[in-house]
Amino acid sequence: MPSLWIDADACPKVAREIILRAAERTATPTWFVANHQIPLPPSRWVKSLAVASGFDAADNEIVARLEAGDLLISSDLPLAMEAIDKGAAVMTTRGEMLDESNIKARVQMRDFMETLRASGEHTGGPKGYSDVDRREFANALDRWLAKNA
Repeated sequence: MPSLWIDADACPKVAREIILRAAERTATPTWFVANHQIPLPPSRWVKSLAVASGFDAADNEIVARLEAGDLLISSDLPLAMEAIDKGAAVMTTRGEMLDESNIKARVQMRDFMETLRASGEHTGGPKGYSDVDRREFANALDRWLAKNA
């Protein structure tokens, strides 16, 4: 059975709640990985893994434990690329699937925007997490679990 791996440092609370309910409902092993303890209700299926603080410590731990066929939930594009290289599926907390067909273009756009910001350009940040985002994520996660768990 595949596991769910959550890049919990940047996971919105509403997405965390959706993941918790889905993991319990489908009896899917789920790991929330962060550089601090994530408060979670007691569960047989859902665990929190706190790693040492440090640059990319949580990302490195996820990549080390991730197996082909698992699902990573993250919007961290470099982490997503590593997970895809290991054969894992990747979904953002907005329900978008990332794979070989779109990850390189997304990383290039991210790098381009970073260059613009470094030159003083104001590019704005990500939009807030909306009810539409919540619904899209919940539906995408349910579809993935129905097909893979």
